[in-house]
Amino acid sequence: MRLLLWLVALMAAAIGIAVTARFNPGNVVFFYPPHRIDVSLNFFVVLAALLFGFMYIAVRAFRATVSMPAKVAAYRQRKRERDGNKGLRDALKALFEGRFGHAEKAAARAAELPENAGLAALIGSRAAHRMRQSARRDAWLAGITHDAGLKTARLMTVTELLVDDHQPEAALDAVAELNASGTRHIHALKWAMKANQQARNWPEVLRLVRSLDKHKALHPALSARLRELAYDALLSDSSHDAESIKRVWAAVPSSERVKPYIAARAAQALNARGLHDEARTTAEESLKVEWDDRVVRAYRDAAGQTGSPTLLAQIEHCEEWIKVRPNDAELALTLGSLCLKQKLWGKAQRYLEQALSDATEGRMVREAHLKLAQMHEALDQHAEAAAHYRQCALASIL
Repeated sequence: MRLLLWLVALMAAAIGIAVTARFNPGNVVFFYPPHRIDVSLNFFVVLAALLFGFMYIAVRAFRATVSMPAKVAAYRQRKRERDGNKGLRDALKALFEGRFGHAEKAAARAAELPENAGLAALIGSRAAHRMRQSARRDAWLAGITHDAGLKTARLMTVTELLVDDHQPEAALDAVAELNASGTRHIHALKWAMKANQQARNWPEVLRLVRSLDKHKALHPALSARLRELAYDALLSDSSHDAESIKRVWAAVPSSERVKPYIAARAAQALNARGLHDEARTTAEESLKVEWDDRVVRAYRDAAGQTGSPTLLAQIEHCEEWIKVRPNDAELALTLGSLCLKQKLWGKAQRYLEQALSDATEGRMVREAHLKLAQMHEALDQHAEAAAHYRQCALASIL
């Protein structure tokens, strides 16, 4: 329909021009002495129209010729941008797919575009790291050292890759630079914690764990385990003497001092350095909050001297506890051991035999037989002592 309308309009225009030209007697005269040129007005109009069309085409052709270099340059730039962006997309896709060789090659193509060079270097470094190509990884990262816009991304990448490569000292240098720039977001804190954990910088690990816990960034089980590892390492350090281990323990928050694992480890460390009073206090405070066999064993190892008020107080505490926990083998073994040390033979035998009957671990069976053997030996009951020694030996073999 539209084509038909155009044809009708074109034919109407042609008819109108023809009719107008027929009844147009005018002419145009050009004088250039001694020459004179006469042309009809219709011919002059047609000639002017043709001349205008020719000039228009000539000007357009000239402008197109002049702008050709700029258009070629723009076309090449657009092509580089398309190729660079495609390379960046391919690099990301290959990295997420685990095709690290393809990812690094695509990153090299993407890096040809200056705007993509920094991000391509980050992708290339991760791909090279996954292929255990440390030299290529470092070369990628070195290429963006002076890019201020990617400083945080570069330092985070460096920290993550060095921690994964078990280079905690170098990772901590990156963490220090990251902290100096004021970047302390949660992901950075997590990798800083891992780096300090590898470097065995346990006080800093504890500080970071507490900071992450405030943001609920760690699973409670992981947080508890990290605290246990940190305190275990701090308290088991053989370089500590009695005074330094007391300072370490005093620096532990009161809310964590009563956790069973930490309290048991602290009591063991205090016992090892002869600080039995502190070990007993630590175990008692923890047992008030949560009962745990590990703390009970540490409490047993912190027994006071024979005949001392401390040992008698321990026995009283255990007798109170066993009323509440009559079938606790660890508690019965502890009470029997304390009574044995106090030379309360009857009580010692009763509780040690109870521990032997309720024991669920070979360790408790061996220790109960050993204590009973020592008791019978102290009472000159050598046959009974020998029988328990044999049972202890058999339990050790089994």
